[in-house]
Amino acid sequence: MSLESMKGVLLNGHGGFDKLEYKENIPIPEIKDDEVLIKVHAAGINNTDINTRIAWYSKNNILGNSIEIGEKGINNYVYNDGSWGGEGIKFPRIQGIDACGEIVDVGKLINKSRIGDRVIVNPCMKINSNYIFFGSEVDGAFAEYTKVKNDFALKINSKFTNEELASFPCSYSTAENMLLQTNLIKGEHILITGASGGVGSASIQLAKIRNAKISVISEIEKFNDLKLLGANCTYTRDQLNDIQDNSVDVVIDLVGGNYTNQLINKLKHFGRYATAGAVSGPIANIDIRTLYLKDLSLYGCTVLRSNVFPNLISYIEKNEIQPLVKKTFSLDNIVEAQRYFLNKKFVGKIVLTTY
Repeated sequence: MSLESMKGVLLNGHGGFDKLEYKENIPIPEIKDDEVLIKVHAAGINNTDINTRIAWYSKNNILGNSIEIGEKGINNYVYNDGSWGGEGIKFPRIQGIDACGEIVDVGKLINKSRIGDRVIVNPCMKINSNYIFFGSEVDGAFAEYTKVKNDFALKINSKFTNEELASFPCSYSTAENMLLQTNLIKGEHILITGASGGVGSASIQLAKIRNAKISVISEIEKFNDLKLLGANCTYTRDQLNDIQDNSVDVVIDLVGGNYTNQLINKLKHFGRYATAGAVSGPIANIDIRTLYLKDLSLYGCTVLRSNVFPNLISYIEKNEIQPLVKKTFSLDNIVEAQRYFLNKKFVGKIVLTTY
């Protein structure tokens, strides 16, 4: 390629919005023999982008997510363990776990027929027996170009826009991974917390495909949208006691904190509880007796199972799931986009464009 530089957003350290720097002279990534270069057309915004920036994943942090923390960062962060993998992040880092784009160059080991492929990126990457994540341990999608190993750039044939396709990778793969691990089947009762967010709204659609009975926890003003997605029953957090104990087969919990023990009480014998988020706080007190007396299974869900992304591609190409893009922003307006995201007054996803 003749171009040498690109526009993008650098994360220059852990902290608030001041750590994000939009630049127009970032070197374009140089690809290795087994990699592809992708022209990024759109990139979704996710909780993990904020969490990584503020070092929320550090074991030193016991706080939940909030607008203030998301904007300003965590004041007492001192340890170097703020990445998904629990290690330090090398700065500057280009974040962005969701990417839709086009392959514009390939390494020596990759067939040149891949050039021109429209792709989305699998963000969970196993490399040399280690699991790393796009936009955390390696540079991601908040730039005009990005590079990944060939296997993680999956061709997609869809009439959805680039912005719509960019809303799928992280949220929907996380949701699919949780439903696969908990083995949700037809007719079972699933309870989903944080149901209006990216993972929560994806979980509703994917549970509907499985013909489950779907109960969700969210805010009243979002109930109608969630019912349109497939929710059968809607509750606020304050109405959690209205859900009968021992009535739920699967809990998908994206909230955590003080609600965890209540949610576990809702499970039937041999029920399954899965978590991939903790917006109310990462520390939970649970009654261990409930776990063993009811033979419950608990699942932590981060690393994607091998069939998750192929399933996701299939759902998209068959129009079995729908994108939920609430609003788009240009890449240089990333601070405004993340501020809008943090307010959580919408159902679905926020997406950045690089046009």
